[in-house]
Amino acid sequence: MENKYKISETTKEERKRIIKKALGINLTGAEMPSDYALELAKDYINGKIEIEELQKKILDKYKK
Repeated sequence: MENKYKISETTKEERKRIIKKALGINLTGAEMPSDYALELAKDYINGKIEIEELQKKILDKYKK
């Protein structure tokens, strides 16, 4: 993942825009994201987890 998405390289507002864009793209061809995915997105926005961790957790959950 590019450094431009890392918490240390973004502001909270930038992370909100990143997530909004990703959710918008997702909604064009899929169902509404799960509550779990939305909570992870909030954790990224709030600087609690990196976007890579968010992606890994979602992929791991749905691989099962």
